Amino acid sequence: MEAKNNHNSALSEKDGVAKPDQISVASAARIVELRQKKHDPKSLVNGILSGNITSISRAITLIESSNPIHASLGGEIISECLPHAGKSIRIGITGVPGVGKSTFIEAFGKHLTGLGKKVAVLAVDPSSSISRGSILGDKTRMEELVKDENAYIRPSAAGETLGGVARKTRETITICEAAGFDVVIIETVGVGQSETAVHSMVDFFLLLKIAGAGDELQGIKRGIMEMADAIVINKADGDNVKKARLAKTEFSRALHLFPAKTSGWTPNVATCSAITGDGIEDVWQLVQQFESHVKESGFFDKMRTDQNLYWLSETINDDLKTRFYGDVNVSRHLDELEKKVTNGTISPFAAAQQLLDTYLK
Repeated sequence: MEAKNNHNSALSEKDGVAKPDQISVASAARIVELRQKKHDPKSLVNGILSGNITSISRAITLIESSNPIHASLGGEIISECLPHAGKSIRIGITGVPGVGKSTFIEAFGKHLTGLGKKVAVLAVDPSSSISRGSILGDKTRMEELVKDENAYIRPSAAGETLGGVARKTRETITICEAAGFDVVIIETVGVGQSETAVHSMVDFFLLLKIAGAGDELQGIKRGIMEMADAIVINKADGDNVKKARLAKTEFSRALHLFPAKTSGWTPNVATCSAITGDGIEDVWQLVQQFESHVKESGFFDKMRTDQNLYWLSETINDDLKTRFYGDVNVSRHLDELEKKVTNGTISPFAAAQQLLDTYLK
């Protein structure tokens, strides 16, 4: 006890450093202000119109969110951005895995930024059907383009939507156009149902292929070929140059067998090497020729109008489906009716009608 009261002793107790407040009132107010600004539609729209990447990314995150509050804020942002959108050329790029989509897009994008264009790349990554996770690796695969100040790459998880193309991609295009991007590129997951969705939101649809892997191996369907405004044979370098030229001839002949496009445009076939850059300029010239053709004929405006009407219908369908399955009464009867359908005691059509009647009551 004596040592305890002796302040000169090493064993004596001393007052420690007073515990500070966790955060100052001013700092707390600043954090609240920043959080509100982060989701403030007016601030985000101003940032988008000035080309601020952070504002663009935050706005897209709100649009992609399933949170009803975020969806409402996203809707406000889209409404404000619409008058400033619609001035870009929208390019959809598809092809099976391994065809070199990411490498091609990087080479193509770098060529465009070299011409003074602002390029946005919306890459939809496939989501795992088991974990619902997605790699979102396009920024890694496009190392040079991601560092370009005139380029913006936004990878998004496909989720469970049709073919991996989220409906929100359509709204993301609006944001990118309002931000002043001249070219918006949409990279699809691969050849499949997603192409129909991508085709309905772009102006120019490009099918990327490689030589030496037959259509059976690539899984190319006739419908995909008919949708294409151009076919580009990638990896036309080294020993593949001769094969690529032969493939170009074969596909050019095949395209003549398809019905004429309503736009009056005749699809072209080109070769390129995303590695060496050979032929990339030719692809851009094709896009420009197409744009001039459809704008002179008036088809460009008609196509954009038809696409807007299509997405109006799709949005209504998606919303009705979400509301239907989110209904409490439907959820209550769904499991029971599914068991009856599985057991064969009721037909799928009768079960569906019962659920619809339940929802509409």
